[in-house]
Amino acid sequence: MLILKPNTEVRIILDDIRLAAEIMGQHDQNIVYIEKLLNVKMVIRGDELIITGTPEAVQEAGQLLNQLLAYSDTGNNITVHEINYALQVVRAGRGDTLADLTRDIVAVNARGKQIKPKTPGQKQYIDAIRKHDVVFCIGPAGTGKTYLSVALAVAALRNKTISRLVLTRPAVEAGEKLGFLPGDLQDKVDPYLRPVYDGLYDVLGVENTQKYMERNIIEIAPLAYMRGRTLDDAFIILDEAQNTTPEQMKMFLTRLGFGSKAIINGDITQIDLSRGQKSGLVDAQMKLSKVPGLAFNYMTGDDIVRHSLVHQIIKAYDLAEQPAQADRK
Repeated sequence: MLILKPNTEVRIILDDIRLAAEIMGQHDQNIVYIEKLLNVKMVIRGDELIITGTPEAVQEAGQLLNQLLAYSDTGNNITVHEINYALQVVRAGRGDTLADLTRDIVAVNARGKQIKPKTPGQKQYIDAIRKHDVVFCIGPAGTGKTYLSVALAVAALRNKTISRLVLTRPAVEAGEKLGFLPGDLQDKVDPYLRPVYDGLYDVLGVENTQKYMERNIIEIAPLAYMRGRTLDDAFIILDEAQNTTPEQMKMFLTRLGFGSKAIINGDITQIDLSRGQKSGLVDAQMKLSKVPGLAFNYMTGDDIVRHSLVHQIIKAYDLAEQPAQADRK
């Protein structure tokens, strides 16, 4: 229940002890974080949480706390990540709430845990995949591009809306030389496909993943192996697409057969191609943005679901690289 007082104060009634404890966090860490984030003062008196500050900050804090209360009331834990996501929703003036995100269950992983979108950007990405046969997702590391596409693919496999799952990525060195790695060709390319394996192992479990692979229901291969093929009734994921050439991107997109869906993920700030070589993902943005039936989805640092420091690291790199980008223009 929200009680507004003009200009300086908001009172939130905490009539549920569990919800109150969840909102405050261990050692009141959530309250302290919100105070610093919004430059407000928060004090608990009995069953009331009193927020004081400027009218704008107080109003925003009240809306944020109501978002978090609704989210916690659905059985979810509140951390710094959820506080940041809730603030995104408030500042964007969105009609949905943080709690609405938790109602969209993408899949259930091997440990019985529900996989859900955690940010508005992730929700938009999931909706785009459900509505379109070809979806490009561009965004920084840690935004769940690969994991969510794998979860949706596994859900489609379980629902039998597709008959196979194909995951691929270009074997491009990121400061390392492929030829120096030990083993045969498969051994050499496996390290490049490791994030794909990790997503499958989490969603399906190691044993089920291996069974599906043995039966060729799931195929994980370097992008070069896609040439000359037509993939019908398949869910195809191209990961690290920023490291494709325009020719490779065209080759991949034209593999799409009847009843298939293609997801292309990448981060155009982490291109590992040789200097002067154009990225197929960047090229596709320019050439395909107006093609009907395709969807381009963009994530930002606000959608990062890894350690909170990852967001700060990416932000620092972006700020440092801005002068260099301006010079190149």
